[in-house]
Amino acid sequence: MKRPSNHLHQPGAIDIDQAMTPMIDVVFLLLVFFVWTASFQTIEQILPSALSSQIGNQSSTSTPPPIKDFEDIVITVSFKNQKPAWALNQQPINRIDEIQRRLAAIASVNSAAPVILHPQPNVPLEYVIQTYDAAKLSGFTKVAFAVNSKL
Repeated sequence: MKRPSNHLHQPGAIDIDQAMTPMIDVVFLLLVFFVWTASFQTIEQILPSALSSQIGNQSSTSTPPPIKDFEDIVITVSFKNQKPAWALNQQPINRIDEIQRRLAAIASVNSAAPVILHPQPNVPLEYVIQTYDAAKLSGFTKVAFAVNSKL
């Protein structure tokens, strides 16, 4: 039979588990402190930039041209003589596939341009949904409906 060690039962001996607990707590608190105070932003000197080679307070003549935003694309859906009719930015169009073809051409340039559907009150819901689907299938991400302010 194995006899227990006398080192653990001596009076005044320190239990190793009790001695490590405060140290683990201190290390954990230091870790939390350093994570909270760390800056995760990129230092600006590292970012690529094109600096002007001119000296002094002379202004640079090579300013980039402003980016022109697209106007809203408004599709009006009306119902005349028991047939649907569309207008893309006030240009009349008689078929839904023509609407989708023109929207696809615009989406190839900028699919982030907003599309606003403006159905007249007497238009059956079927044609409104077809127009919405044509805009989404063309690749537009922002498709909204116009709101009548009189209601």
